[in-house]
Amino acid sequence: MNNLKQHLEIEKININNQQLQQLESYSNLLEEWNKIHNLTGAKNRNEVYINIIDSLYPTTFITPPASILDVGTGAGFPGMLLAIAYPKSKTVLCEPRNKRASFLKYVAMELNLENVIVAKKRVEDYSDKPFDLISSRAVTNTKMLLTLTHHLKNSATKYLFYKGEQVFSELESVDSSIDYDIIQKNQRNYLYIKG
Repeated sequence: MNNLKQHLEIEKININNQQLQQLESYSNLLEEWNKIHNLTGAKNRNEVYINIIDSLYPTTFITPPASILDVGTGAGFPGMLLAIAYPKSKTVLCEPRNKRASFLKYVAMELNLENVIVAKKRVEDYSDKPFDLISSRAVTNTKMLLTLTHHLKNSATKYLFYKGEQVFSELESVDSSIDYDIIQKNQRNYLYIKG
């Protein structure tokens, strides 16, 4: 996957040239920092690109949000990538770990992402007005994520959770009246809860 632009086009992920440049710059910074700080399991450019595609694929089916809260952003998947894809969306990256929060702040500054706010805290300790979209990848189970973010949602808030095959059993313990879709792609199940 040595050509990111080609793969974005194959997946019908729409980004402009400036965004492509930001994605490439993000990849460079991540590779650089990862050598010293071990921020992510993605150890080479190809693995970083795979994670970028995974993070951005939902832009092909979700409604563009006015504001995004990403829980446990880590090295930036998916929150930083969604912030690049949606430059008009206020995007809060909630990441309690120091090294990762520092990296996220550095990336936002280097790429001039004025829509990004890095909150170095656990999501249950963060307060703000309700978000349009709450996203998370590989943090905890669905029921726990809904509970931890309850104070940051309203009836219109949508959720986007990046899940594996456990999503089906997780949904058994969640309120059965929720309206959701599961979009499957490779080994990924994208759980999109629509308010």
